[in-house]
This record gives sequence, structure tokens and C-alpha cells, in this order.
Amino acid sequence: MIHYLDNSATTMVLPEAAEAAVHMMRETFGNPSSLHSMGIDAARVLKESRETAASALGCAPAELTFISGGTEGINTAIFGAVRKNRHFGRHIVTTAIEHAATLQACKRLESEGFEVTYIQPDGAGRIQVDDVTAALREDTILVTVMLVNNEVGTVLPVAEIGRAVKRQCPHALFHVDAVQGLFRVPLTPYKWSCDLMSVSGHKIGAPKGIGALYMKKGVRLAPYLVGGGQESGFRSGTEPMPNIAAFAAACRVRARDMQADLAHVAELNAYLHEQVEARLPWAVWNGEGDVPHVVNLSLPGCKSEVMLRVLESDGVFVSAGSACSKGHESHVLRAMGLDKARIDSALRVSFAPFNTKEDVDALLDALEKGAKLLRR
Repeated sequence: MIHYLDNSATTMVLPEAAEAAVHMMRETFGNPSSLHSMGIDAARVLKESRETAASALGCAPAELTFISGGTEGINTAIFGAVRKNRHFGRHIVTTAIEHAATLQACKRLESEGFEVTYIQPDGAGRIQVDDVTAALREDTILVTVMLVNNEVGTVLPVAEIGRAVKRQCPHALFHVDAVQGLFRVPLTPYKWSCDLMSVSGHKIGAPKGIGALYMKKGVRLAPYLVGGGQESGFRSGTEPMPNIAAFAAACRVRARDMQADLAHVAELNAYLHEQVEARLPWAVWNGEGDVPHVVNLSLPGCKSEVMLRVLESDGVFVSAGSACSKGHESHVLRAMGLDKARIDSALRVSFAPFNTKEDVDALLDALEKGAKLLRR
């Protein structure tokens, strides 16, 4: 039996999303730009899907562009913002705990002559507003931060950061990576003074390869794909209608069940904490996890990569950090100032609504088994 607890990396496609995708592939498969009835039917689904996704993002449909996922959204926002604002300056502010899509984009810009300030977290993985405020300068053109950290589950104070940005650098653009926040916390970009916001579908039960980028009305980035003028001229190319319809279907399910899902995941989180304290009292928690779906803990004396193999042999799947790190040491835990032994023994457990207490029990049994083999 499989016990999948790596839902921050990706999650199982919802039946409703799969059905919507198959319907678009087999029945309503016209090109939404075509003028015949098959195209008109597809265009209707595109419009309805945009309205559904926009409601999930807390924005107007005209402010939403369908993209391939979080990485594309983040890259589009960052590179588009600096191109738009480079006449104001060449300074960018971000944090040291961002996703690789943000950090690697910033590294590339540094190689092109831009200056990037990386705000450091405290030992619990939190980012302080005062540190962001102190980093802002007259030549700051972009501030890009995540809403929910994907490794330790801290929620960044995006509303306060947004207000500080608009107060001190009104010309700067503010981007929020909300990939881990969608349907975990309410998305309110207007209240955050947010200009750009990225989300991904495969974190909420849609297929991989679909996401959305919010661009505030009046904020217009130069298109990076040109051609047929789809997506209001911002992202040319025939729309991936099966994925778009599936994303909208996942949004409808998650919106309907959000409160019940959050309560269920919080119950699993509490149960895991309770059982770890009872069965593995020497384990150490990393961060304080403001959202219940992400838990990070270290098992001193148990190398993460070895423990992962032990868990997998018992059908339990977790991770040692971000899926995009591909086995490299966690930059998030390193930025938090944790020692190497703690980083090297860290595991991330991430829940989805389909998880059960049986999954947690299987995890604990496998952790105890691994600890007996690995701890000396």
C-alpha cells in the first residue's frame, strides 16, 4: 500500500480534474480561436475556466493569464518586471528562502549587472518586515517574495511588505509566489498591494503543466511569447484547454471543500506532532509551520537520503526538502542557521486532503524502523 506524504512536491490529480481534461481531449477539442462551433464551444470553456481561476486568485478574469506553472509564472514576473522598470534602477529585493525559480532568476540577473538583496530568515524560518523595509532603496525596482515557504511552512507577511514597498518605492513592482498558498490561505492580492502573483495547478489536484499569473490592472509586462496573440496578446500559443479545464475543475473542488480540507489536514498535523513526541521524542522540529500541510523535522543520526530509502521500502513517500533541490542540501534550513547534522537528517512531510491517520501511522512505523537501523 502506498502512503504518499510529499504533496508539496506534487499531488494526485482529482477525479473531477481528470474528467474535465479527458472531456476537452475527446469531446470539446476545438481550438478556442477557431470561429466554427467547435472553436466557440472551447472558447466558452476557456472563458468559464478563467472566471473560476480568477475567483480562486482573488482577482478579475482580465487580470489572469494561463501559464504552464509556478516556474514560468515566477520567471515571467521577475524578468518582465526588471525589463519594465530598469530605467528606474537595477536593485531587487527577495529572501534567502525562496523557491529555486526565484533564486536562479535573481542569480541570472546578478550576472547581467543587477544587484540583489537577499533577506535572511530567523531561526524559525520567518522573514521580518523591518528587514525588508531596511533593504528598500530609491533604485529598487522589484520585490519578490513567497507567500508560504515550501519547506518549513512559514507564512511571510506579504501585506505588510506590500505596503512598505508602495510607501517607499512606489515605482517598484511587488511579486508574490503563491504556489504553496493556493487554497491553504486566502489569496487577496488587492489587500497585499500586489502587482504580480504566481500559482501552480499541480499543487491542488490539477495536472502538471498549468498555472496562472495575476497581473494587476494597469500593470502590463512586455509579452515574452509572440505569435497568434492568445491570452490577450501576452502569451501567444494555442491554449492547453485540457489542462486549463482541469485546473478550473480542481479550483472548484478545492474552493468548495477548503474549510473542511484545512480542518482535516490540521488534525493530521496535530496527530503527527503528538505521535512523534511520544514515539520519537529525540526528533527536532524545524520551523514553526504556520500552515498545517507542511511539516519539517530532523532525526539526528539518520541521514535523510538513507531514511528516504527505508521509508520507500515500506511504501511511505516523503522528501528531504524541495523537489527542485534534487538531493542538494536545503538552502532554506541553511539560511535558518541550522547545523549540518540537523540539515542532513531533515525530512519534509506534506499533507493533502486525501491523507489519513493510517498514512501517519505508516510513516511513524517506518521512521522507528529506520531509526533502529541508522542511529548508533
